[in-house]
Amino acid sequence: MKRISRAGRRIGDVAVNDATDPQRPPTPAATPGYTSPLLALPGAIPNPEESPDHGVAWHYGDPLTEQRPARDGLAVIDRSHRGVITITGPDRLTWLHSLASQDFTSLADGETTESLLLDVNGRIEHHFIATDLDGTLWLDTERERTAELLGHLTKMVFWSKVEVREADMGVLTLLGPEVTSIDAIPAPDRAAALPGGGIARPLPWPVAGQRWDLIVPRESLRTWWSTLTAAGARPAGTWTFEALRVPAMRPRVGIDTDERTIPHEARWIGSTAEHGAVHLFKGCYRGQETVSRVHNLGRPPRHLVLLHLDGSADERPATGDPVLADGRTVGRIGTVVDHHEDGVLALALLKRSVPVDATLHAGKDTIAASVDPDSFPSYDAVQAGRAAVDRLRGR
Repeated sequence: MKRISRAGRRIGDVAVNDATDPQRPPTPAATPGYTSPLLALPGAIPNPEESPDHGVAWHYGDPLTEQRPARDGLAVIDRSHRGVITITGPDRLTWLHSLASQDFTSLADGETTESLLLDVNGRIEHHFIATDLDGTLWLDTERERTAELLGHLTKMVFWSKVEVREADMGVLTLLGPEVTSIDAIPAPDRAAALPGGGIARPLPWPVAGQRWDLIVPRESLRTWWSTLTAAGARPAGTWTFEALRVPAMRPRVGIDTDERTIPHEARWIGSTAEHGAVHLFKGCYRGQETVSRVHNLGRPPRHLVLLHLDGSADERPATGDPVLADGRTVGRIGTVVDHHEDGVLALALLKRSVPVDATLHAGKDTIAASVDPDSFPSYDAVQAGRAAVDRLRGR
């Protein structure tokens, strides 16, 4: 394979729509109704229309077998339906730091992090992955939330020296232990520019050192796909990505969360180094009071857990279906996926009062379910705020 130069042109040269004027409505996101050109490839089976991943390949004929290269070899997955936003300008990091839950002032060039935007009550509105490289901050997020996120960021520019734009870029994800055999992959722990525009960046999950995302122009998707598959990457669909994401306990906004979800429930607390999306020791941002109160004094009313479902059932629960214990609703089903080794898995938000060994049923067809004990959070540690209150009360 011909080695790909790491120089390339500057990322900021990508032609995108200007959406920096706070008085101008943002350009509608290009991703709603999106259909990837890679769906025309032989064997590609599209996601169902009701799927949040509609518009890209679900699998290529054998979804369970396709998961094995992502674990043992190398797989490439078309995730080009995700929305991509770029932020440029000298104030980009300090400006986003004031809006979002993660610490952006200490984000190094080439470093990637995750972050949330919360409402005034601390409930999750947006989640995005962000990479800063060569003066451009790259954000990618769920397709259906791109326009809303773009609009919110645009309205918050005011006098800051930043430009917020939507980029006609798509995400290709490489998964597996052989990922470093691809010549397009640069240094092991930092993002780098790609020739023709875009970036390649590492992410620590589902397995550290075994995932890279390539954000490339959508017009170049076919070229990149051919290059990657010629280098040995096996095509896989979003089914494979979800089958690795779910046991890694990485939620998706609007799927594994609902309108009431706060960051502690979704297990998103943590700095960039901790692979979290909420830094606990940064300056003010909307919703911070709830985060601080729960962390220091309270407990989240629910928590994200991994469920094992009865695979012999003819049906599968759907996102949003109830989780039942003794006939009463105690939780909510998120992503449901068939794993090639572990059977049917699901992420679920459960009430904190539900014990780890509870007998559960999921969905309208009351499919038997059990909590994976390794996914059950511990609440043994005494919170700093609670300990201070107890000291004041002489306890």
